[in-house]
Amino acid sequence: MNSQKSAAQLAQNHTYAGMWITADGNIRHNLLPNGRYDEARGNRESAYQGRYEIRGNHIDYWDDTGFTADGEFIDGVLHHGGMILHRRK
Repeated sequence: MNSQKSAAQLAQNHTYAGMWITADGNIRHNLLPNGRYDEARGNRESAYQGRYEIRGNHIDYWDDTGFTADGEFIDGVLHHGGMILHRRK
């Protein structure tokens, strides 16, 4: 089983899939159930896209351009790159 397939399988069953946004709505992370993400910034839709994996409360991102990042879910809030994102209800 390759790592992308395992990431997709993990994501499909994970409660963190969905839209996460900053308080001002400028940054929006859509964690798709297939293990991919789509990040919008301001008026720029799909500014960044790639795959992600969640293990426990930790998330790792691999952007399609080669950039990597990570974050932590703490008490229902995503802490990523100095930003705080809340789940869109």
